Amino acid sequence: MRLNWKKTITITLDVLIGIYLLLAFIRFNKPDETAKVCTKVTIDIQDEATNGFINTQEIKHRLEINKLYPLEKPIRYVDARKIEEMLKASPFVKTAECFKTQDGHVCILLTQRMPVVRIKAVQGDDYYVDDNDCIMPNSHYTSDLIIATGHISKWFAMNYISPMSKAIMNDDLWRNQIEQINVLPNHSIELVPRVGEQIINLGQLPESKYKNERGKLVNDFINKKLTRLENFYKYGLSQAGWNKYSYINLEFDNQIICKKKKAL
Repeated sequence: MRLNWKKTITITLDVLIGIYLLLAFIRFNKPDETAKVCTKVTIDIQDEATNGFINTQEIKHRLEINKLYPLEKPIRYVDARKIEEMLKASPFVKTAECFKTQDGHVCILLTQRMPVVRIKAVQGDDYYVDDNDCIMPNSHYTSDLIIATGHISKWFAMNYISPMSKAIMNDDLWRNQIEQINVLPNHSIELVPRVGEQIINLGQLPESKYKNERGKLVNDFINKKLTRLENFYKYGLSQAGWNKYSYINLEFDNQIICKKKKAL
């Protein structure tokens, strides 16, 4: 069998040309990091207005003190992964992403952890719990969150107060009406409303050793109690007057026990 050298040479040249074009394309599209410096840094905190735990100035300062702020540094020395890891170490950062563009622009995208309740326990603990039922340290955060006071351990806060707070925050009426949760020594739950001068007792939260089941039990319990309270607001307090009672007890399913305010 005779080898067709002309055909073989033609195929080889085609392959070489293809490889050359591929390498040229890759090189053309790859940023020339050796010749570029970072000319612009964008820090985008996607929920900065909502949460307020961190802001762009704090992120910039944190990068500077860790010698990671990339402005005017050669792009090839900007370590995007190291920037991400440093920012993720913050107890207030949920996600962090950093990337570089061909024109020397470094973009940093952040999201924050979302607090659902502030805990101020009798033993002096002061912290937040986020929407993943995890502890967050105290900060200058000033958003209008529910405050939970009283006999609250960190375990009880994460496993019971957090799902309870989420159930309240998920309802427009109660998110605006309930400003405080108070936990009594026997773990009975009291609510302090914004409108009206009465304290509302819900009784003890249902217990379970399983996290998923516990969350559902607490959510159903709160929704049931607050539905009864809403009906009492509509058909009871609207007739008797908002300031007639100082204490409303919803602990028992078949009755509502009210304590009248003392006459002045």
